Amino acid sequence: MQSTRSGFAASLFLAMLCGGCASQGTTPGTEAQSQPPSEPYEEGTILREAENFFGDGARGLADVLNKIFSEQGRPNAYIVGDEGGGAVGVGVRYGRGTLHMSDGTVRDVYWTGPSIGFDVGGNAAKAFVLIYDLPNVDSVFQRFPGVDGSLYFVGGVGANYNRSGDIVLAPVRFGVGWRQGVSIGYLHVREQATWIPF
Repeated sequence: MQSTRSGFAASLFLAMLCGGCASQGTTPGTEAQSQPPSEPYEEGTILREAENFFGDGARGLADVLNKIFSEQGRPNAYIVGDEGGGAVGVGVRYGRGTLHMSDGTVRDVYWTGPSIGFDVGGNAAKAFVLIYDLPNVDSVFQRFPGVDGSLYFVGGVGANYNRSGDIVLAPVRFGVGWRQGVSIGYLHVREQATWIPF
């Protein structure tokens, strides 16, 4: 039984890696990615939007955002939304939100994210996703591989990075539940909602 589970997990892991690698080929908006991204938001604008979205209960939010600013700079887009997920070895997350670009573009988006690794637990969270070097709205609809090693506490704030080419996503999450460990997976941003996590 143990070998069967191990074989299934290995097969799933390979499928995820192949899916992530495939996403590096032709993706929505690839041809337009040669155009320069729109002007980035001011850090103060992003901080205010995040504080208004999360509310007063998200202690440590400013520290998390300032750390991201110091490592990635100023984003030219962001997503505000909600997500839920869980994992015991193999996990998934589902989310939905609204994409805002600094050129005024607004778009509803959805995302899923299979992961496999040492995760344990579950979470339901608000998600504020900073996006870097997004050339156009269509370019966000693809898979963004990443290593999610955040430690989730009850009422805590967590963040990680997902990257595809020059585009970087920095999801900041605040919610209930807990999740710990290192998982290998990706976030797949979509135009429509789906229950399929891959």
